[in-house]
Amino acid sequence: MLTSLKFRIRLLPAVVLGALLVSMPAPAHAASKEIIELQTQVQQLLTMVQRLQSTMDTRFGVMQNLAQQTADNATQVTAAVTALQQKLNAQNDATNGRLDTTSGQIQSLNDSVDEMKSRLAKLDKSIQDLQTQLQNVQNPPNVQNPQNVQNPLPAAVPGTPASPAPDGGSAPPSAPPAAESPLTSQAPPLQPTFQAGVRDYNAARYDVATGEFQAVLQYYPLDDLSGAAEFYLGEIAYRQQDYAAAVKSYNAVLEGFSGSPKAPAAQLRKGLALIQLGKKDSGIHELRALIQRHPQTPEAAQARSKLNGMGVRLAAK
Repeated sequence: MLTSLKFRIRLLPAVVLGALLVSMPAPAHAASKEIIELQTQVQQLLTMVQRLQSTMDTRFGVMQNLAQQTADNATQVTAAVTALQQKLNAQNDATNGRLDTTSGQIQSLNDSVDEMKSRLAKLDKSIQDLQTQLQNVQNPPNVQNPQNVQNPLPAAVPGTPASPAPDGGSAPPSAPPAAESPLTSQAPPLQPTFQAGVRDYNAARYDVATGEFQAVLQYYPLDDLSGAAEFYLGEIAYRQQDYAAAVKSYNAVLEGFSGSPKAPAAQLRKGLALIQLGKKDSGIHELRALIQRHPQTPEAAQARSKLNGMGVRLAAK
């Protein structure tokens, strides 16, 4: 368009000159004063047209230069936006990695707290047993024996030979210690087995860790650490992309150990596993339920971040 307009402006002097020449009457005599003046005016008009053309050429050049600068600036802005988008993506990836690391650290801390609670419970039970034994020693039961009030016989010590009775016989032998239950003798220790499973899980020895956590569930099904063991079985299945098995383990934690410290993490991971299985609505339902039940937990914050990333609107508080 600019080239066409420029071409038209260049044709303007020729058109004006031609029109003037056509309108001029053919001189019958020598050039008169009026013709000379007319020629002078035509020359001035041509000069003005040439100046106008020069001005327009200059302005066209400026406009072309501005257009080129605008195009260059647009290219630079596009490159800057692309670089900023890449930087934001990298920061999001780094943030997600930090969240995963923080989640693992929180899980380890919860495991340590669970272990400490279990040890405190055992210590409290041991103290109660010791207090009961001390009370029995300090206040023995007062059993009256009419035949041996004056000379009471000392109690037989287990494992010592029977002492002779006053009538020449022998005192009845002490009862043998009760035989240990086969199930108790075969059961592995709870705390070492669970801690070994956690170490193997952190070291990615999933087969070994699975056996150790299953041993905790088999021999100590009612202990609080069984809930944590079930949670780690779900985590192993999740890392191995067996999301259906992971959901099953997380459900076991939520149904059988609802008061466990692992319950919020189990519900979070269950929602993520359902989303991985393509059950988006069920996964969103689990994440929303987690936010409602445990709103102040780190798992609830992760659930909010996940829902926001999916474009899911959270219910107003």
